[in-house]
Amino acid sequence: DVPKGRLEKFEWKDSKVFPDTVRDVTVYLPANHQAGEETCVMVWQDGTRHADPNGSMRVPVVFDNLIHKKEMPRMVGVFIDPGRMTKQKPGEKAANRSFEYDSLGPAYASFLTDEILPEVQKRYQTKFRPQPEAWGIAGGSSGGICSFTVAWEHPEKFRKVISWIGSFTNIRGGNAYPYLIRKTERKPLRVFLQ
Repeated sequence: DVPKGRLEKFEWKDSKVFPDTVRDVTVYLPANHQAGEETCVMVWQDGTRHADPNGSMRVPVVFDNLIHKKEMPRMVGVFIDPGRMTKQKPGEKAANRSFEYDSLGPAYASFLTDEILPEVQKRYQTKFRPQPEAWGIAGGSSGGICSFTVAWEHPEKFRKVISWIGSFTNIRGGNAYPYLIRKTERKPLRVFLQ
């Protein structure tokens, strides 16, 4: 019986980073969200699965409870599905998932910071806090390495990462991270690995 946030959904098919793809984006807005409100932001890969209030993760329900208990700041959740090719039908396995999630480099991070997150702020009249400690990202399996890669590429934006069963293996070069982490100047990231 805590105040409940609301879920909004839109389809994104105008990507310049991943052209010829289409994807669903679900946005969690905390209870009593006001236009122009400054909030923290948490991005989730394989979004629909995590945003389902009746699914196994039920992230919106967890957010509602933690925000109500003041154990977590007010936060917007952005749940992004991987890209389907435009010729694919809704519900088909996303053909672009491995390319987007498992590839090292700045592409997916740019997709978030230049396309999706500005669109969320514009559509829902929210403003994400500028401090990188207010930005988090999460995912499992290929979504887990993707989350780490985003923070690795943009630590000035994302500082908190949740990666469960992350695919840090040679699918698309993820096995390079142990070497890169040892040889690169330390980055101010907080990473939870399961």
